[in-house]
This record gives sequence, structure tokens and C-alpha cells, in this order.
Amino acid sequence: MSGGTHPKIAVLMGGPSAERLVSLSTGAECAKALRSEGFDVIEVDAGPDLAERLKEIAPDVAFNALHGRWGEDGCVQGILEWLRIPYTHSGVLASALAMDKEKTKAAYRGAGLPIVESRIVSREDATAAHAMPPPYVVKPNNEGSSVGVYLVNDQAEGPPKLSSDMPDKVMVEAFAPGRELTTTVMGDRPLCVTDILTDGWYDYDAKYVEGGSSHVLPAEIPDDITEACLNFAMRAHNVLGCRGVSRTDFRWDESRGLEGLILLETNTQPGMTPTSLTPEQAAHMGIGFGALCRWMVEDASCDR
Repeated sequence: MSGGTHPKIAVLMGGPSAERLVSLSTGAECAKALRSEGFDVIEVDAGPDLAERLKEIAPDVAFNALHGRWGEDGCVQGILEWLRIPYTHSGVLASALAMDKEKTKAAYRGAGLPIVESRIVSREDATAAHAMPPPYVVKPNNEGSSVGVYLVNDQAEGPPKLSSDMPDKVMVEAFAPGRELTTTVMGDRPLCVTDILTDGWYDYDAKYVEGGSSHVLPAEIPDDITEACLNFAMRAHNVLGCRGVSRTDFRWDESRGLEGLILLETNTQPGMTPTSLTPEQAAHMGIGFGALCRWMVEDASCDR
């Protein structure tokens, strides 16, 4: 980094996606932590003038605290590549690939990682008839944070009534019963496994509202399941081409042992809010929040 004793960091946050509020929270927490680590930090609400703003600021590194479309799907990464500004998290291709759930699953499948059946259908078809036998889940193919997720249980009399703001194409995925587990990868090592406990569906509120879920880490699960989660998360990180920090989510049906463990998705820009899973896992491994943010800045690059 070329900023001398106080490198200049632009924290990209907010933006126009459905996850704007989460991103603002992530960005504020990361900016505070980076200032405590001695960096010169400028918070940037990413809008249509982002390229011009970044040219004016001329940061040494862009800390990407955006979530959802545009910030997490390769678009902002492309701007940063064009401007040759090193940035945190994954590059253009890995970001775009991981944001597309069906393409992610194709990559998993090619790497021999366990997944459940899914298909892409039109919103109209998903509301006209069951796209697969219940229980199943309907969700956007390219959003995160459980935005717009519908669970159709096996007692459902008909297909779900999807809201008009759902995209034209949606993913229909067989429901995977069991416990919600997650593993963060930091560079070339998986950290640990968290068991996420909620009263119901692990939705947007469960993820981001204080008290919406409780996290048990390390997860109280058999050693072979822990080892499988760590191994699968690292393999997912690598097959998607991720860099920096990623987090892979699992479902585990304990009645089926190792056969009951499946991958749901990989998040290339996991949340960094007070209730977020990745900072908790890093802390469990002895890496404080400031040190985690510093590592992410030092790991930044622009090599697509």
C-alpha cells in the first residue's frame, strides 16, 4: 500500500440493493474498526457516481462492505479493476458466480460437493403449480440474506403466492431438513463451524435483528461432521475462485449422518455486523474484529 504510515481506505457501503441497511451497518462497524487500527478511513455510500468519487478520493484500498446485487455480484469489482484500486473479498468472476445460486450449484456438483435438487423456473410457473413435490423453497436466484424466500411445506394446498417484486426467474429448491451450520474461510483456512438456532425459518430478521437467532460455536456436532464442513467450505471457496473471506452455509439432517450434510450456498461478502457469524468465528479463533478487518485490507488486490 502506498499511503505511508496511514493508508487511505475507502469503505464502500449502502448502495441500491435490497440489503442496503445491512450494508450500512457492516460498513459503519468496519470503518470504526479500521480507524482503531490506524487507517485513514473514508466512508462512501456507493451510488451511480461511485467511479468519480473513487477517482477523487484515490484510496490505497477499497474495503467492500456492500451486500447484494451490484456490490456483491462482480459489478463494483469490475469498476475497481478498471480503476486499478486493490479491493477486499473476491474478484469479478468469483463474485458473479457465487451470486448466481444455480451456477454455484453447478460448480459444487462438478467438484463433487453434496447439494439438493433445484431448478430455475419463471415466477408465473412457480405460482401456477408446484414446480416440484413439496416441501420446497422458492427464492431469487441472485439475492442473498434470505431476501424473498418462500418455504412451501408438505401440507401446502397449492403453490406459493409470490410478491410482484420477485424476479421473473426464481430458483425452486428441494427443502433440506435439519440444522443450519456455517463455516467461514479466511484466506487458505476454514475457521470453525457455527450451529445457528432459530425458532423458525432462518430469514432476514433471524440473521440481522438482535436476538433473531442464537449461535453455538463451535457447533456441538460429531467430529466427522465438523471435519466435513471445514473441508467442504474450503473446497467451495476454491472451486468458486474466492479470495479473502467467504462463508459457506450447510444443512445437516443428523438422522442421516454424513449423508445428511448438504451445501446451500457460499457468501463471498459475509456480513460484518454485531450479530454476524464471520466476526464471531474469527474471535473464537483468537482474531479480534480489528485484526480481521486489517487482515482483509492487507489481503486486498485487483487481479479479477
